[in-house]
Amino acid sequence: MFQDRTDAGERLGTRLMDTDVDADIVLGIPRGALPVARPVADALDVPLDIVVASKIGAPSNPELAIGAVASDGSLWLNDDLVERLQIDDDYIEGQRDLEAETAHQKADQYREGGRLPELSGKRVVVVDDGVATGATAMACLRQVQEADATHVVLAVPVGSPDSIRQLESEADEVISLQTPQDFRAVGQYYQDFGQVSDEEAMTYLDRDEPPRE
Repeated sequence: MFQDRTDAGERLGTRLMDTDVDADIVLGIPRGALPVARPVADALDVPLDIVVASKIGAPSNPELAIGAVASDGSLWLNDDLVERLQIDDDYIEGQRDLEAETAHQKADQYREGGRLPELSGKRVVVVDDGVATGATAMACLRQVQEADATHVVLAVPVGSPDSIRQLESEADEVISLQTPQDFRAVGQYYQDFGQVSDEEAMTYLDRDEPPRE
């Protein structure tokens, strides 16, 4: 059980250092990952920035993620779920455009122009506060890979075993402090898993005064 996201980030940073992970930059997924990513970036002594994606919900159940799209349009779909629900291409393309714009607006809110920092040839650690379906993390990893990063690590405090296995096919390395077989939701592994506002999340990008939750 993690006390809060900052505690999870401190433990995650320690694990990355213990396993000799080399990085040039850490990217957190807004909003909830920023309190986790800040102590990771501090532990590795590298800059912290963001990578953004937005989930695509099923037509009959918007809370059910059938995929996600990053701010540059990089798409990941759960093909098995799409086929099982018989979701047509027109719906997916429409939602892709909508959610890509949502992700771009979010990125622009955090970083002028909304573009990723220069990642070509760099070693990148992508951090989330936990992985349930893995849709958002998968789309973010694809965006980073397409930016020509030389080595990409996904680091999370906790994740479902199935999603972690799937994400291992997209990242060069996946580090999860916990992959419990009885995983149900990310929040069950935090004592404090309150919502993080955009205003709060953006303060973690200020290296000088990282706030404690």
